[in-house]
Amino acid sequence: MFDCAKDVRAYHDQDVTLPKSEQDAMRDRRNSNRTRLRNGLDKAGKPKPIEFVKQGSYAMKTMCRDPDNDYDIDDGVYFHKKDLVGDREAEMTSLQARWMVRDAVDDGKFKYAPEVRSNCVRVFYEKGYHVDLPVYRRVVTDTVFGEEVHYELAASSGWKRSDARDVSDWYEDQRAASANGIQLRRINRDLKKYARSRYSWRGSILSGFGISVLTTEKFCAKDREDRALYDAMVAIRDRLNWNLVVAHPVTPGDTITSGADDAKARYFRAKLTEAIDTLEPLFQADCTREKALNCWDKVFATTFFSERLEEEQRASVSAPAIISSAGLLSATAAAADAVSSAGGGRHA
Repeated sequence: MFDCAKDVRAYHDQDVTLPKSEQDAMRDRRNSNRTRLRNGLDKAGKPKPIEFVKQGSYAMKTMCRDPDNDYDIDDGVYFHKKDLVGDREAEMTSLQARWMVRDAVDDGKFKYAPEVRSNCVRVFYEKGYHVDLPVYRRVVTDTVFGEEVHYELAASSGWKRSDARDVSDWYEDQRAASANGIQLRRINRDLKKYARSRYSWRGSILSGFGISVLTTEKFCAKDREDRALYDAMVAIRDRLNWNLVVAHPVTPGDTITSGADDAKARYFRAKLTEAIDTLEPLFQADCTREKALNCWDKVFATTFFSERLEEEQRASVSAPAIISSAGLLSATAAAADAVSSAGGGRHA
C-alpha cells in the first residue's frame, strides 16, 4: 500500500479533530447552560440537580469537526429520586421530569425554544450545534446487604435503568486494553468523519456511537496511520458482512441497530466498500504519490490531500532558488573579504 501515513495523520490533526478553541467554546456554553438550568430550577422552586455528567462523543473525545457546527453535546443532569415529586407528592413520571428541565432551562433568550425529546431535553444554539440534557434519577434501595444505588433515565418508555458514565467508562476500558489507545481514538474519529463526509449520507448511515463500538471491536494498532485506518475499514466491512447487529456495550439485551437487517448498518457497510474500492490503486506497483493522494481526497470528499502535494511541489521549486540566492550572497561576501585582505578596499 502506497505510504500516505503522514498525510492521513495530518488530515486527522488539521481537519478531523476539534481545535482547542472550539473545545473551549463548547465547554463554556455547556457550563453556561448548567448555570441557566440551576437558576431556572431554583426560581421555580424545583429540586436541585445533584450533579451533571458529560457523556457521549463529547465525553469520549471522539467528536469530529463539522463545517456547519452540527455538534451534539450530551450533558446528563442527575436528581435524587426522592426529590422528583409532583404537586400532589406523587412520583414524577419520566415525561414530567423532562418537562421540568425544559421549562427551567428556557430563560426566554433562545431564538429557538428548547424541546422535550424522547430521551432528553434539546437546547438549540444559533451557531448550529445543540446541547442534549438527558435527565436521570438516583435510586437508593435498601437490601439485606445495605443500600444499593443505581440510576434511571427519563426515557420515552418511562424510567429506564441507565447511567451515562457506564458508556464513557466502557470506552476508556477499551482504549486501555488496546495496543495503542491513542491511535484507536484517532481512527475512531476518522471513521466518523468519513460517515459524515457527504450531507446526503447523514440521515441514512450508522450512528457515531455504533461506529465507535465497531471501531473498538475491530481496530488493530499499526505503525502506519494510513494502514491502521484502511485495515479498520476492511475489518468492520467484513464484520458487517457477517452480522449487521451491533450490541449495546453496557446495556445487556439492547442493540444500537434495529434488527438483523438494519438499514443504517447496511448503508455504512456499502460506503466502507466504496472507500476500500477507491483506495485499490494504492496497492498497484505503478502507484504515484499524486494518484494516492487523489484517492484519499475521493474517500473523504476533500481537497486536503492533493493540496498537500501542491504545497510540496511549490516548496521544491522555491528551494533551489533560495539555495542559489544564499550561495550568491556567500560568494559575494567571500569576494569582498578577499579584496579587503589584499588591501584593495575603498578608503574613506
